[in-house]
Parts: sequence; C-alpha cells; structure tokens
Amino acid sequence: MKYKALIGLEMHCEITGTNTKAFSSAKNSYSTTPNENVRPVDMAFPGTLPVVNKEAVKKALMASIILNCKQPEYIYFERKNYYYPDLPKGYQITQETKPAPVGIYGYLDYYANGEQKRVRINNIHLEEDAASLDHKENTSTIDYNRAGVPLLELVTYPDFKNAEEAVSFLETMRSIYQYTGISEGDSKKGQIRCDVNVSIMDENLDETKEENWGTKIEIKNVNSFSTVKDAINYEIERQIEAKENGTYDEMEQQTRRWDDEKQETVYMRSKVDAIDYKYFIEPNIPKFKVKQEWLEEIRLLIPELPNERKEKYIKEYNINTKDAETIVKEKNISDYFEECIKLKCEPKEASNWITTRLLGYLNKNDITIKDIYMTPKMLTEICMSVKDGKISSQQAKEVFTLVLEENKSPEEIIKEKGFVQNSNEEEIICLIQKVLDENEQAVNDYKNGKTNIVGYLVGQVLKASQGKFNPGLTAKLLNEEIKKR
Repeated sequence: MKYKALIGLEMHCEITGTNTKAFSSAKNSYSTTPNENVRPVDMAFPGTLPVVNKEAVKKALMASIILNCKQPEYIYFERKNYYYPDLPKGYQITQETKPAPVGIYGYLDYYANGEQKRVRINNIHLEEDAASLDHKENTSTIDYNRAGVPLLELVTYPDFKNAEEAVSFLETMRSIYQYTGISEGDSKKGQIRCDVNVSIMDENLDETKEENWGTKIEIKNVNSFSTVKDAINYEIERQIEAKENGTYDEMEQQTRRWDDEKQETVYMRSKVDAIDYKYFIEPNIPKFKVKQEWLEEIRLLIPELPNERKEKYIKEYNINTKDAETIVKEKNISDYFEECIKLKCEPKEASNWITTRLLGYLNKNDITIKDIYMTPKMLTEICMSVKDGKISSQQAKEVFTLVLEENKSPEEIIKEKGFVQNSNEEEIICLIQKVLDENEQAVNDYKNGKTNIVGYLVGQVLKASQGKFNPGLTAKLLNEEIKKR
C-alpha cells in the first residue's frame, strides 16, 4: 500500500523593528540579559492597561496583503485564556477568526524543487509572545524579555505533500519577512518557531474530503528549518509503520515534540479538536476601523520581494535559476549582490563568487555576511583586477581568501604578495617551449587529433609560472607554438 502525507504549518515569527512591544512601552529588542526589557504591563501588575502598537499592526497588515488575504473592516483583539508560567496575566492577547484577524483566506506561490507551488493560507493574526522558559536539571528559569513582543502567527491549510515543500515555504516566508522589514527572521534569536501538523492517508483516496484524512499529529515548537524537515520525515515514517502494523486506527489525535538527542518525535499529550480557551473580546482594547486609505499606503510600502528579484536576476542578468534562488534566499546576501552590480561588477562574476566561495566561507565559519571584512567594493575590485589582466583567476582566489582571513584590502594583498600577472610574450613562449619539450607525447597526441590536450598543456605552463602568466595569452601562444612543431 502507498500513502501520501498532508502537512500543515503554524509559523510564528516575532515582529522586529518596532521601538516597543505589542501592548507595552517596553523596548522590543533582543537581549541576552534576562528580564531587561520589562514593564509593569508585561508583568500584569494591577492597574496597568495595554496600548496597541500601531507599527506592529501596520507590519501585520503588510504581511496579510502580501499573502493575498482578506483584511478586516475592524481590528479586534481577544483574550486566549490559559495558565502557564510564561503568561503572568493568565491569558494571551491575540486574535481569533471571529470577528477576524488581520488576514484570512489567502495564498502564496512559492518554489520547491524547481517547481512553482501554491499553499492556501487559513489566517494570519497578531498576538503577543510569551516569556521564555529554560528548564535545567533541578530548576527552571524564566526570562520576560520576550513577553509581549509582537508575534505573527501564520496558519496554512494542509497543502504540503513532503518535508521539502514545507521547508521551501518556510524559507520563502522568512525571506519575505526580512525583505519587508517585518522581522529579522533570526531563528538563533528565537524569532521564528513552528508547529507542524502531519497526517497520512491512502494514496488513492480523495484528499479534498476531510473524512479521508488520517489522524492529525501536531509537533510543537520546532525551532529550526532543518529540524522541521527531520520531524516531518520521521513522523511520516512513524505513521506509515503504524498503518502497516494495524495500530494506526487506534492512534489518538495528539501533540508531540521533537527530541534532538533521540532524533524522534516524543508524545506529550492527547489533543481534542477544540480546546476551550474561552476566547472573548479584550475589554481594554476598543475595536478600531481599518481604513482603505491606510491599506493603500501600506501596499505602496511593500518593496521588491524575493521572487521578483529572482526573476530579475534570471531575465536581466542571465543568472541561472539555482544561483538566483540561492542569492535571494537571504536579503543581506541579495543586497550584497545588488551593491556589486551597482559598482559595475559583471553580474555572472559576482554571482559565481558569492554562491560558491563566499557562501562556502560563511557556512564553514557559521557567520553571516555582516560579520566579514570584505565589502561589495572589495569583491568588485578583485573581479576587475582579473578582467583588466592585473592578476590571474588563480591569484584572485588567493586574494579573496586572504582578504577574508587577514582583514586587508585586495590592493594591499596584491602588493604584499607581488601578484602581478605577467603578459610578457617572450617569457611565456620560453616557458611554453620548455613544457612542450617535456611533453613530447602530448604534442604527438595533439597532432593525431586529440586537440583537447591543449587544456592540459596550458595548465602545465600556468603551474610552472606559479599562476603569474596571463591564461588567455598563454593559451593563444601555446596553440601557435604547438602548430610549429
């Protein structure tokens, strides 16, 4: 029997770039100092009242517009009642689908495995984040810096068929949040978290009919995209195994968590379809009208988005699809590339350096592009030095590495290392003749029709010159010399 998966996501992303939190005057800023950004409202002290952060609402509405959602006529906030130590009030200020959150019933087109996909959006709503708990062996600590930070929760329909699609969507959304300034989208700071819902069904059944869906399993608080992928793949296999051994029908709807050490999902609690949070309208925040003029103002503020940049790179700069997708995935990388283009760096050259050597260096050292010394101007200087024949492509690679490692400009490195590309024809011909004398068999092979041997011989000459000869001129002169023999 073959099966197919139905995967839905609940993506939580902290809104950044607002001076204060969602409903208090506390600073909305990441801090490693516990309980630094806290005000009486965050701690639910008696007599304190919430005040709505207009900038947070504006950013939430921008996300709603981008996701092709329907915006409400009035903004309401509600109380979601439940007790937990990370909620001093005993409730969370949030939005439910009734009356309506900032956006409902939208969609987003994204790319996965080179194909365009569409996911339906059930809703996106604005709420306040909870405090963060750190559970140790014998104690638990709580940090209220995060309490009250404006948080966007995006709820999709179960339109993803595999982990790759789910992760591609999450990466697309993170890029959108970064490009628009809605959020930094930094998972290392806990700004992005995700709940994953997974069920399976027989492959030949109609997935549009909910009665055919299998038991929905929720995996809570997955905090990295790689973990989302692992959790989905594990859960699909676990459910298939239950199908095969006949225990699937007995499986209750439940909430699980991902165990990094065991690399598996672990049972937390059973979950019925509707938990009674006793939602009711927040009495201390009056509803307010969303004027069409304001929505149009917000729409005009939406910048060029990742997919738009990708299409531009492919059509205008002739960058291949894979490299274009790689560049636009992170806004800071794309901005770096754009700056290189403004400095007249040839787009394909800039793309090659960024997608191979630069990203390789960042990944190897687990740093961001903001952490490196090399500016777009420096990378452009390296590209121009090769184009002008000042240094060879091999020397350029060494200059690139040394700029990153020694925090010196390309010009300083070139002077220190004496990297000057030699275009003296007499010297090049002299070394070519020496290489040809040492490779008589290769010369004979060339004369017998194996003309591709020229590449090998050029490589030998360049190697003997320690990469100082002009490669193009060397190839030209070698062709001329070999034909004389």
